[in-house]
Amino acid sequence: MKKFIETIKNIWKVEELRNRIGIALGLILIYRIGSFIVLPGVDQKALAVASSGDGEAGLVGLLDLFAGGAFSQASIMALGIMPYISASIIMQLLGMAVPVVQKMQKEGESGRRKINGYTRFLTIAICAFQAPSYISMYVISRGGAVDPDSVMWWVTCITLLIAGTMFAMWLGERITDKGIGNGISLLITVGILARFPSSVFSEFTQRMEGSGSIFMFIVEMLVFFAIIMITVLIVQGVRRVPINYAKKVVGQGGQGLEQSSRSYIPLKVNASGVMPIIFAQAIMTVPAMLGENSFIGVLADFKGFWYNFVFALMIIIFTYFYTAITINPKQIADDLKRNGGFVPGVKPGSETADFLDNILSRITLPGSLMLAAIAIIPAFAMLFGVGDGFAMFMGGTSMLIMVGVVLDTLQQIETYLLNRHYDGLMEGGSIRGRRGEKPIGNVI
Repeated sequence: MKKFIETIKNIWKVEELRNRIGIALGLILIYRIGSFIVLPGVDQKALAVASSGDGEAGLVGLLDLFAGGAFSQASIMALGIMPYISASIIMQLLGMAVPVVQKMQKEGESGRRKINGYTRFLTIAICAFQAPSYISMYVISRGGAVDPDSVMWWVTCITLLIAGTMFAMWLGERITDKGIGNGISLLITVGILARFPSSVFSEFTQRMEGSGSIFMFIVEMLVFFAIIMITVLIVQGVRRVPINYAKKVVGQGGQGLEQSSRSYIPLKVNASGVMPIIFAQAIMTVPAMLGENSFIGVLADFKGFWYNFVFALMIIIFTYFYTAITINPKQIADDLKRNGGFVPGVKPGSETADFLDNILSRITLPGSLMLAAIAIIPAFAMLFGVGDGFAMFMGGTSMLIMVGVVLDTLQQIETYLLNRHYDGLMEGGSIRGRRGEKPIGNVI
């Protein structure tokens, strides 16, 4: 505890880090305040009564979890940040198939700005499609609309829902630029964490009132912490590829000693981070917006086989996809060759690229399978009698996002502290990129 308090003091001493954390917390507070602002012409009490029997299960409950309660409260932030994530997915897929988008991706900063502009316009289009579905299928169908026949009310609500999502997107970008951590991921994480205390208390109350015992609650908490540890291991798992550099003569007139250096390339088991989970979940929210008819209704069943099967399959696919666009073995091999580095026993150039690609393929498969397995744990937890609300946190998208985002944010704070010769938050721990390790950061 003394060490932790000392580290907090060190964080306060670093002015830039202190300012960034303050900006991030302030913007997150604005986002949370916005999630409680209800759409005009909505009877929130009637909506709460109609939704009281739903509990926290189902895909609607999951949407509400990511929105931090804004979805069920008919807030201006009800659509959350998911439309922006869906737009990002579409633009990245277009980057693999459309030459014009591929050209923009290769234009550097100017191309990135163009892609971001198109992503924003696409976000507006997705919101314009989802907003009427949300109003008709959730607000009006549950008696939450005061005057559902008013055209002006429809226009106002749709406009506010679009503006809410765009404002949340803007907050996320400002957190990334001016704050600490990935802003979009932090907003999702904050929405999830906002529901965690009430879910734990609800589960404890349920066990104490006769549907279980305090012993079962303790067992659930132990399983919960075990899943956290497994998730951390997956997120932090690294395959180190040793790298040697050509010998250099140190001294004057070529009479000095020959020195060589050795380092490694850290290839992460989960190189894609939480993005495959977020991407897959963003797509799986579509059935909830389209209704419960035929096959679409099957995919809207959060506890159903087909929902979990498709969800797990999409996580595996997106893990490979995002790893492929994040890590380029050919570029790594070219950089190594240019800097005089080589993998022991492997020829520089194309053979090194093939070697690294094979390693990535082998470690990505078990990583993606483990991610998919953790993602569908809540459905199994519900089958064993765990409350719907708490089951959402025993694995699933919420667990993976929380662990991934928290570790990423801690690592950024760690970097600021170590650059100023302070001990980090995880001194003696296993966060990658700590002082003393020598990864080839400029290669990846």
